[in-house]
Amino acid sequence: MTTSSAARRAAFRARVEARQGLLVPGAFNAMSARVVEDAGFEALYLTGAGVTNMSLGLPDLGFIGLHEAAEHTSRVRDAIDLPIIVDADTGFGNAVNVHRTIRVLERSGADAVQLEDQIMPKKCGHFSGKEVISTSEMVGKIQAAADAREDGNLLIIARTDAAAVHGIEDAIERGQRFVEAGADILFIEATESLSDIERLPALIDIPQLINIVIGGKTPTQSREALAGLGYAIVLYANAALQGAVLGMQRALGTLREQGRLDEDATLVAPFSERQRLVNKPFYDALDKKYAAKD
Repeated sequence: MTTSSAARRAAFRARVEARQGLLVPGAFNAMSARVVEDAGFEALYLTGAGVTNMSLGLPDLGFIGLHEAAEHTSRVRDAIDLPIIVDADTGFGNAVNVHRTIRVLERSGADAVQLEDQIMPKKCGHFSGKEVISTSEMVGKIQAAADAREDGNLLIIARTDAAAVHGIEDAIERGQRFVEAGADILFIEATESLSDIERLPALIDIPQLINIVIGGKTPTQSREALAGLGYAIVLYANAALQGAVLGMQRALGTLREQGRLDEDATLVAPFSERQRLVNKPFYDALDKKYAAKD
């Protein structure tokens, strides 16, 4: 059942503030978002890396802008009822640009917006060679984001990549400043040691997000363990993307080698399942309802 934006955001804020390790997968388009919702997850993350990889065939190096982020947000919002966390990279400019970014993404259907403190163009948080802006500049961006939202329950996620650049203590200090500036959720990216993972939730008293990148720098821990530490969100931003790529490689590899591909459930989703996921029965009913009557 579709709920109002205000009710959905209020419920999502309450879920996050419970700090119970909400497991959130990433989506990269409307179809992957439908799969996430159908699988029973409670929220999804619209990943900038995923949109860049799957829509442009490019690495996560800041190639998308506000227009593309808003367009994808709108498409995903139209497809699902789940809360959507939108990866807005650096906010696509300075604090003034961030103000507009928040307004646009909120109206496109975002329930939370993530902003990071890298320089432009940004890099994937698990790439080498990142650089970050000053703490004071990022504070201004967060303040602009908090001021720009129309719904106070739109969550502002402040991400810092400073651990890889200046060390974990600098990232923690930045995080504290970001909280003071109005961030609702803190995200310290690419935490590399288990001891740091274990101590972070107790150091800064707002909900925190941990990003588990499959093959990345952060050690993988179970959702239960991370919930026990007090993390609010356990993010798997590109699990669906990597699973989809492997699925395509397997199916197409079989097609190339055998010269045919049957409806093999180990390689492809059945035709009927594809139609179910895109809600074809609903449109069949509409077609029947509005058909011309003689």
